[in-house]
Amino acid sequence: MKNYLKHTLWFTIFVLIALIGLSDLPPVTIDGYTLRRADLLSDIRKAVPEEEPDSMPLPLPVVKPAFVDTCKAGITCIEDYSDSTLRGMTLFYEAINRMDTLGRPVRIAFFGDSFTEADIFTADLREMLQQRFGGCGVGLVNITSTTSGFRPTVRHAYHGWQTHAVTDSLDFEHEKQGINGHYFIPSPGAYIDLTGQAKYVSLLDTCEQSTIYFYTESDLSLTARINRTQEFEKTFVASDKLQEMSVRGRIGKVRWRVNHAGRTIFFGATMDGLRGIVVDNLSLRSSSGLSLRYIPEKTLKDFNEQRPYDLIILQYGLNVITPGGSNYSSYCKGMALTIAHLKACFPQAGMLLISVGDRDYKSGAGEIRTMPGVKSLIRYQQNLAAGTHIAFWNLFEAMGGEGSMAKLVEAKPAMANYDYTHINFKGGNHLAGLLYETLIYGKEQYDKRQAYEKE
Repeated sequence: MKNYLKHTLWFTIFVLIALIGLSDLPPVTIDGYTLRRADLLSDIRKAVPEEEPDSMPLPLPVVKPAFVDTCKAGITCIEDYSDSTLRGMTLFYEAINRMDTLGRPVRIAFFGDSFTEADIFTADLREMLQQRFGGCGVGLVNITSTTSGFRPTVRHAYHGWQTHAVTDSLDFEHEKQGINGHYFIPSPGAYIDLTGQAKYVSLLDTCEQSTIYFYTESDLSLTARINRTQEFEKTFVASDKLQEMSVRGRIGKVRWRVNHAGRTIFFGATMDGLRGIVVDNLSLRSSSGLSLRYIPEKTLKDFNEQRPYDLIILQYGLNVITPGGSNYSSYCKGMALTIAHLKACFPQAGMLLISVGDRDYKSGAGEIRTMPGVKSLIRYQQNLAAGTHIAFWNLFEAMGGEGSMAKLVEAKPAMANYDYTHINFKGGNHLAGLLYETLIYGKEQYDKRQAYEKE
């Protein structure tokens, strides 16, 4: 009998190979239906573990935390609300850091009211800054002044001028005013004397440059006499641009004399350093600050070209607050226009708004207390700074808050007057020290931030 067993074995092997081969064929579709693929090794495949993906997570990118400004305990820090235009303190701090290559002094324009007239407050601030960063001289001085008799930082004499101020009720032409809210018309032979002083603060007895500023619509002849010895004469022709005459040297005293002038208006003369810090006191008694927006744009831009500033300080409020005042929105709308006006005319300058300080009054019960309108005005001023993207310093808080003016009046020796409104020179020294400390701390924080961001 024939043995077919070996044929069966070969047939089984052939079928097995065929079925294994079918598992590698692509799926077959008949009349829209895809036939299930035969895979004899599917169970074996499942028994073999697949290669596991890498379970180690990728490292996250390093995110450097933002630098956070801090405020040192015991001081009231400047709050900088500037936006991408950096019109708070940044431009001022940058100017100080570029002082060696700037080619001129770093200048501060301090606009204020009677709180700072006669160089109260600003004299000490100027000295502190000049001692740290260099500089000399009292800065810009009006041609004539009602405070020349008791301003200790410069001996100021003058003769032969008509004086016009924005606070005049009659005969003031707004289009003629300068950065100081004044203009002055000379008669032939009119002069102004400036003599440096050192009795109150240092670095003011001599300066390195003196300049006088004017507009003239006719020929003009001026003479500058330095230290009663050297004389310099110069003639100018009519121009619609702000003009200046400057003299240099070791100047202890300078006399500016008008030899001949037709249609000419003057604004002020200076005693400055060539480097370091200059602080111009531009205070105006009875001012609220609103009048600054009426100084012609052309005039301010001309001043910026001749005498650019790196920081503009606005300190107002004494002539705005009332005992029962609580809504100062109208005033702040006007000041917002003032700030916009100054920003446009001095595009390289940072801006700092200083709040009103404490002002006391006698209540119905006879108590000396902080005037209620003070705190309300400060809230409006802080929101004004935030809304216009400039810096803000709370003077009321820095000087001690509620009742602090009474404490200054009662101090021995007194640091404020018995009107419970105005500080004296001792009080000015005290408050200037507070502002100086916060300015220096702010600059240190700025420098730390710059270094941190460069790491």
